[in-house]
Amino acid sequence: MKGKGRTLLVAALVAVVGMAFRVSWNALRDIAGAVGADQTAATLYPFVVDGLMALALVATLVLTGDDRRFALRVLGAYTVASLVLNYVHGLVPDLHGASVDWGRLADWDPANWALVLLATSLPVGSIYFGSDLVAKVLHHRPEPAPNPEGSAQVGAYQSTVDLRETAPAPVAPAVEPQPLPGVPVGAHEPSKPSASAVPAARAVAAESTTRPHRATGRLPESARPTRPTRTPAQLLAEARAATHKLPDSEVTAEVIRKSVRCSATKARELRETVKTERAEGRVAEQRHQMEVPEDEQAFARLALDRTALDRAA
Repeated sequence: MKGKGRTLLVAALVAVVGMAFRVSWNALRDIAGAVGADQTAATLYPFVVDGLMALALVATLVLTGDDRRFALRVLGAYTVASLVLNYVHGLVPDLHGASVDWGRLADWDPANWALVLLATSLPVGSIYFGSDLVAKVLHHRPEPAPNPEGSAQVGAYQSTVDLRETAPAPVAPAVEPQPLPGVPVGAHEPSKPSASAVPAARAVAAESTTRPHRATGRLPESARPTRPTRTPAQLLAEARAATHKLPDSEVTAEVIRKSVRCSATKARELRETVKTERAEGRVAEQRHQMEVPEDEQAFARLALDRTALDRAA
């Protein structure tokens, strides 16, 4: 449909909706006056109900997914509510002349209570659902449409590794040499390869064409690591410094490996060496503590003997 036809269709739709709103506006105004609304409120009441229906319809055209289903539920609920109130307006002729008792929409009390509750709750629902729909429309971000040209360009810019592996080039069949004139046919005929050797030769040729070439030559000096190699003594000194303040239970190979930055095997060797040194140090300290009192007693006895000798002299 061209632009002019769409414009005419939209104009006709607006005219039909406007006339339908005018018909519904009369019934909803009388219903609002019957439930206690003043003249101004009764005049604005149809805009509250039918206006939210129009807002929900626009929201269904913009939103997607769960938000669109929510807008459709609001549209259906307010459409049914407007239909019920218009139906009640047609059943109660006294509403047309505003001669019905205030708050009385049906003779049966439960039906009257339900209709009054419906008529009075629609404005509150319009505030809630209308605000929610407007917020959803304002925060809606349409999903980008797929771009076939972009996907084609992505395929064009892919590396040769990502592209599908191409089949090896077919091997051209061997051309048999024609015999020379005057020479017997079987005199110089070369030996033909066997049937099993031909597929094997083709497989080898295909593998040689598809096999990646490995880098050859020595690694340049600039690409080699510049960190100097440490001696075992240097590694042991770094391990001692890293575990100096740690108790024996926390001296593990993992701690030494992270601190010294060495291999796991070297870290286990350093851990055993550090623990052995600590154990030997504790044994030496205990031995020293045991020998100190004996030396002190020996010096005390020598001092007593010397005192005795002085007195005797």
